[in-house]
Amino acid sequence: MKRIGLIAAMTKELEPLLAACEKTEECAVFGGKKVLKACVSDKELYIIESGVGEIYAAAATQFLITAMSVEAVINFGVCGSLSPRQTLKKTVFVKGVVHYEMDMTAIDDLKVGQYGEYPSEVIPVNAGLLDKAKNMFPEIEAVLCASGNKFIADKKEKEYLYDTFKTEVCEMESAGILLTCNLNKVPCLMVKAISDADGGAGDFLKTVHEAARVYISLVMKLASEI
Repeated sequence: MKRIGLIAAMTKELEPLLAACEKTEECAVFGGKKVLKACVSDKELYIIESGVGEIYAAAATQFLITAMSVEAVINFGVCGSLSPRQTLKKTVFVKGVVHYEMDMTAIDDLKVGQYGEYPSEVIPVNAGLLDKAKNMFPEIEAVLCASGNKFIADKKEKEYLYDTFKTEVCEMESAGILLTCNLNKVPCLMVKAISDADGGAGDFLKTVHEAARVYISLVMKLASEI
């Protein structure tokens, strides 16, 4: 039975998924939080709430890979919009991530956001897994995501990220998750629902629960078929 890891940063992102599972059982504890197991179709799902930020997210991802032996990872959660095209509660796939806080320009011939093992600032997701998801849900757009340890609420910061990196959404965990998956050669898919746009933190506080519910049936179907 194939093992799939499911990662969300916050309880409010995770709760709708748990409600959609017929049955879950505790199978481990990591960082003081329960790791839950569920079954769907012929897949075993290992579900973890990582905590907010790149470091927590990377640690949780490595735990799922090392301790739970997952063969693929789906990261899901809410995100901010950096583009007028990405409106509240819209669901997107992530085709690549820019860790905009990474900056080696003072000592190396790399661009801001670029890791040495990649030819550009974009950390790519697994192409085969993304193509399969897009074939299943052709109406869902795949976009670039800006990721860093900060909730981006300021309009000028959003404009900078979009203008500099052409990223259309932003959040705080995907770089840590994707880098960890890529280092372990474990395919990773990312599904995000937009919870804040021009309203910034105000949008988030009003819509995060509703935005989180948007992607649940999609994530469950992806987990059952990838």
